[in-house]
Amino acid sequence: MNNKSHNRIVSFIWSIADDVLRDVFVRGKYRDIILPFTVLRRLDSLLVPSKEKVLEAVEFMAKEKIDDKSALKAVTGFPFWNTSRFTFESLLNDADNIDSNLEVYLDGFSPNVQQIIGKFKLRNQLETMRENEITYLLIEKFASKDINLSPLEVLNGKGEKMPPLTNLGMGYVFEELIRKFNEENNEEAGEHFTPREIIKLMTHILFLPVKDKITKGTHLIYDPACGSGGMLTEAEHYAQQLTDSKASFLLYGQEVNPETFAICTSDMLIKGEKPENIAFGSTLSKDGFPSLTFDFMLSNPPYGKTWKLDENAIVDDRGKKGIERIKDPRFQVGLPTISDGQLLFLSNMMSKMKHNTELGSRIATVHNGSALFTGDAGGGESEIRRHIIENDWLECIIALPKNIFYNTGIPTYVWIVSNRKAPHRKGKVQLINALELYVKLRKNLGDKNCELNAGHIDEITQIYLDFKETAISKIFPNEYFGYHKITVERPLRLSTQFSEERLAPLRFDNTIAEEMAWAYEQFGEDAYTNLKDLKPQIEAWLKKNEIKLKNTQKKNLLSPEFWKSQLAVLNTAKKLMEAIGTEQHDDYDVFTQLVSGTIKDLKLKLDAKAQKNILSAISWKNEDAAQVIKKMEKDGTVIYETDSDLRDTENVPLSEDIQAYFEREVLQHIPDAWIDHSKTVVGYEISFTRYFYNYVPPRSIEEITAEILQLEKKTEGILQEIVND
Repeated sequence: MNNKSHNRIVSFIWSIADDVLRDVFVRGKYRDIILPFTVLRRLDSLLVPSKEKVLEAVEFMAKEKIDDKSALKAVTGFPFWNTSRFTFESLLNDADNIDSNLEVYLDGFSPNVQQIIGKFKLRNQLETMRENEITYLLIEKFASKDINLSPLEVLNGKGEKMPPLTNLGMGYVFEELIRKFNEENNEEAGEHFTPREIIKLMTHILFLPVKDKITKGTHLIYDPACGSGGMLTEAEHYAQQLTDSKASFLLYGQEVNPETFAICTSDMLIKGEKPENIAFGSTLSKDGFPSLTFDFMLSNPPYGKTWKLDENAIVDDRGKKGIERIKDPRFQVGLPTISDGQLLFLSNMMSKMKHNTELGSRIATVHNGSALFTGDAGGGESEIRRHIIENDWLECIIALPKNIFYNTGIPTYVWIVSNRKAPHRKGKVQLINALELYVKLRKNLGDKNCELNAGHIDEITQIYLDFKETAISKIFPNEYFGYHKITVERPLRLSTQFSEERLAPLRFDNTIAEEMAWAYEQFGEDAYTNLKDLKPQIEAWLKKNEIKLKNTQKKNLLSPEFWKSQLAVLNTAKKLMEAIGTEQHDDYDVFTQLVSGTIKDLKLKLDAKAQKNILSAISWKNEDAAQVIKKMEKDGTVIYETDSDLRDTENVPLSEDIQAYFEREVLQHIPDAWIDHSKTVVGYEISFTRYFYNYVPPRSIEEITAEILQLEKKTEGILQEIVND
């Protein structure tokens, strides 16, 4: 379909909204009328030629008391029908009753079209149309002979031939309409839609390398976020063209948005595909095809969108260490952060790969940059990348030009995944930097200001097929993207010193220190003897300051015994201070032995918790102090306590020896550091910026100086003019 015809149809349909719906529906509601009537008119145009025969068949069925109307498919030649006597044109013959006749017309459609009407929620709008008397004008506009919404060639009012509106062309029209509706309503400019040139690039790389392996038989194509079905339609079209229609293809998809689901389903009906192959609902929480695997998969899933609504169906106790349970086997590899579920769609597709065929499965999917590198080692995103790369399924990633999508200007990438890599690709990943391959649009479409032309698509495809290193093509071994994340620990070093100031906080328990301090400041020694009478004042203060305490904490705050026990700890600590003195100690282990000995000598009653609290109160970190020993191994090895504030991590490439890296990069600078090997995890990330970075040397001092002098010349006299004014 050429752009001129496409734009004419879009403009015509858009004008209907302006001419008929203005002042009746708010602009945000235009789409609720225009989109379903566009679909119905398209279906209607296909049913008109067989209308009389359908009515004869319906009359016969009524006489024979046949309830099953499925035989009407043979009469219409399509998997849908309408048993009413009306068409869009004949509805106009009875203007006085057009609203009631329209309802009869809608009720006459087959169950599969009823589902489409239901997803559009069209019947909810009929009363408003009736009240404002716009039904006739709306039907008249859509029945016009000046526009062809049919997939067949027809004559206009002047007897001139009008080209058919193919399913692919209808996809263009719908996507442009929805984009325009959303822009008018200040909403997303069409998150469901992928520019056709991107789809063409994806289908070229998906099918071309294996065209000789696509033999006779039926192959399954799947899109888990199919929107209006554009990717599926284009994939089938290219595959049939490439194979001279020797093979057949079945299309499967799933869509969560009811409106675009309805559009996609109508498209499948018109093409003669099985509409039941398009599932409705969230792919993540309700897999529409749990028992199927597919030969080819392609998708542009939503990115940067939460999967919170799908969480309960996927996992129990998400993020809770030790008890998290992933319920859906499709996602056992790992879960990304709740704020972005794009990689879950890729996991879903990988779970549907065929492993017992020569062709296997091929996947082309679009993601934004976060899918390449977000998520720490061991985290969900990294684990998904690790699963793909370590299984040697990742063939290629293509960086697309910025601002090539309608609703975002952020970097986007096409991933090519296959479980049947060609021998020369095994163990390797190709990266193609196509950022600069584009032509500018004369007029922006939403955020889209550029596109790939046919030459660019062929060039990128050929770079992929050649599998060679060039300025914009890099090839790396799989392990290049992996790393060991090691945890570097350093010893805890503590100094200690008794003082009145350090011991003072021991009067209060750490868990309710602020509350106890307030009460002591307010009531002094009465807090130890008169808490019963002070209880109302304390509770009023808690309520006023919206302080919510646990039952145990509140009980302790109002317990004289608890206050006295804390005071006893403070007094015992003062006795230790009297015995040990107030000098600073820089060897914590020696000091704790001194404290333990003093407690024993003075026969003080001090449990382990109280002793720990006292030591904590009088200790602080000091890099000049001795290392704190945690334990001694039987072989004499000393294990030191770790200082969590000094803990650090290092990413060691998989190709490097961990110990050699540690000695070179860490020990030379921090001699007391060590690796906690129990915390070492493997991660994977892909950084296009680093791999394709081109160094641009800074300008010379001479160039900068010359520019400054030139600027001074241009501005000479301006300051004087300002002062004089």
